[in-house]
Amino acid sequence: MTVMTRPQRATRASGQARTTVLVTGFGPFPGVPVNATMLLLPALSLPATKLFPDVHFVFEVLPTEWSAGPRRLERLLAETTPDLALHFGVSSRARGFEIEQRARNACAATQDASGALPTGAAIREGGAEHLPASLPVRHIVARLHQRGIPAFVSRDAGTYLCNAALYHSLVCAKDKDAAGRRVGFVHIPATLARPGGPNRGRTGACPLTWDETLDGALEILAACLGRARPGARPA
Repeated sequence: MTVMTRPQRATRASGQARTTVLVTGFGPFPGVPVNATMLLLPALSLPATKLFPDVHFVFEVLPTEWSAGPRRLERLLAETTPDLALHFGVSSRARGFEIEQRARNACAATQDASGALPTGAAIREGGAEHLPASLPVRHIVARLHQRGIPAFVSRDAGTYLCNAALYHSLVCAKDKDAAGRRVGFVHIPATLARPGGPNRGRTGACPLTWDETLDGALEILAACLGRARPGARPA
């Protein structure tokens, strides 16, 4: 995965660099031996770079662990200081693209990929009960609908690592060095399978094809960046 180099960070600090976008996914976790987002990110990197040549992208797969995941995310946010932090995860309840409206300060007592449990019931003791995502959620859903892709507004990001990543990212966006940063989370179906590489941890029909998932992810990036894409009417 690409991480911004020191010269790039220095250029960005001087006000000369391109918009920087951090895109994250997750690795495997109990019940999901192949996480669709760990396949999505490398597949997304080349078309995203071609479609938005003026944008610097950083793609990173986070460990699905209560301790290591947020720690790695916070380090990435500090290193790259992105203008947009877009996080992807999988959900067995996803009916297509689920664009999250908020994160909740809660952790389920559920084992992570290392077998560990969260250290408490809250992500941050004394933190806000909910933090709103800063993406144009309804606009994103409308644009996906224009492309014929199933998409929904979601008010519940769950209480597992996906929700924790969104909460941590939103907290980091409150730092003075992150003024104006947009942060959001997108769930895709856990049943999604790349052609030739089915996810044997889940069964059942998936509401998204692999091609729709790639197209939808690019559309989400375009919507967050305020860009138009051919193939659909403006939403």
